[in-house]
Amino acid sequence: MNSAVQSDYDVVVVGGGPGGSTLSTLVALQGHRVLLLEKEEFPRHQIGESLLPSTVHGICRLLGVTDELANSGFMKKHGGTFRWGLNAEPWTFDFSVSEKFSGPTSYAYQVERMKFDKILLDNARSKGVDVRERSEVVDVLEEEGRIRGVRYDDAEGVRREVRARFVADASGNKSRIHKRIGGARTYSDVFQNIALFGYYTGGRRAPAPWTGNITCASFDLGWFWYIPLSDELTSVGAVLRREALARLQDGPRDKVLESLIDECPLIADYLSEAERVTEGPYGQVRVRKDYSYIQENFWRPGMVLVGDAACFIDPLFSSGVHLSTYSALLAARSINTTLRGAIDEAHCFREYETRYRREYDVFHDFLVAFYDLQNDEHAYFRKAKSVIGSSAPAAESFAELVGGGASNEEALIGTAPSFSQERRADLLERSRKIHWQGSRVQVQALFGESLGDAPLYEGGLVESPDGMHWARPEQPAS
Repeated sequence: MNSAVQSDYDVVVVGGGPGGSTLSTLVALQGHRVLLLEKEEFPRHQIGESLLPSTVHGICRLLGVTDELANSGFMKKHGGTFRWGLNAEPWTFDFSVSEKFSGPTSYAYQVERMKFDKILLDNARSKGVDVRERSEVVDVLEEEGRIRGVRYDDAEGVRREVRARFVADASGNKSRIHKRIGGARTYSDVFQNIALFGYYTGGRRAPAPWTGNITCASFDLGWFWYIPLSDELTSVGAVLRREALARLQDGPRDKVLESLIDECPLIADYLSEAERVTEGPYGQVRVRKDYSYIQENFWRPGMVLVGDAACFIDPLFSSGVHLSTYSALLAARSINTTLRGAIDEAHCFREYETRYRREYDVFHDFLVAFYDLQNDEHAYFRKAKSVIGSSAPAAESFAELVGGGASNEEALIGTAPSFSQERRADLLERSRKIHWQGSRVQVQALFGESLGDAPLYEGGLVESPDGMHWARPEQPAS
């Protein structure tokens, strides 16, 4: 291979999925020079198709893609349906049960990730990010204990080096460079599952307004997801517990998936008149290892892990894109603040890691309780209330948690920045009393200002009024 050296950037982002696109856009919008390197060429298939309201109405509004999403024909998701626990009948929750979600934003989308991810990547380009596809990062550059850039192979097979003040690894669970952060990747003893999934046309749809809801159904070997992506297309996956993984050796993947569907009466009924897609990007039956894990370290001088590069949690509550884009926002604040020189790097990234770990832990702790099938939905609701420390009713607490946020920042759901002054003041005041991170992002997106929250821990930072930086609580940034 030939070798060439590129010009410097402020930030190199590795990976063009939702986390990488979000981080690069939010840093570029602050006037910084950003290079994004993605090894594949978009559009490409990806799993993780069920979004949460905090992503749709918070992150995506900050990125400026709200209208494009609304015009893309994605299926609206108003909540979810579970055949889970002691209740033999399916039960449904609705995001609007929560006061924070009530109103026109009490929904998310089911998305074809090929389309959704390309919208975010193209948006990054339009916001000034230098996006290079078919460019695979093979290693980082290190000098005197600090990460100084990356080494990558470009689309023509030329090995190049590019230097930057920060490297953000958003390349997912198969990252080639996450080990350079230092520390081990610890896998969960509880969540060691394998997903086997494919796509169907002609599957059953629930009546409105729940037509687009995700359905999760437990069965003897694990559980199924059933995600309506359009009026015709459905994503169907079986998540198998560790002790059931031998079933994957019973024959061809498509036959194994069919046999598993037969063992889950609810999903078998939904698919009784459906046909599996056998051609095109949805024509394969795929396997995804869903082993949950978390890195010992999330950052080191000059480098930060974002999204699945840092941690991954069981997909039951569709938290993948939420955690990835939320961590990207936190990392963007840390990078923007450090580049501006307002607060030192260690303080900024300690804030990043503390908040991201907290969000991960809430989902992890609730999932541990939810996998106990000897409860009914009311017990799960009460557990959600306990986990997030909410003063709201139990069912409302459940909707808040699975809607995309459960850490220590205030929350708000709104429809558009055109509220009356009285309505706006009321919502802001109510949101200051709520501890819910996901929709806190939405108040920043809607009103262009933060809520002045208290630090998460002694000596911690708060978000700045513009939402794109950290500030010391006693001296908020302008």
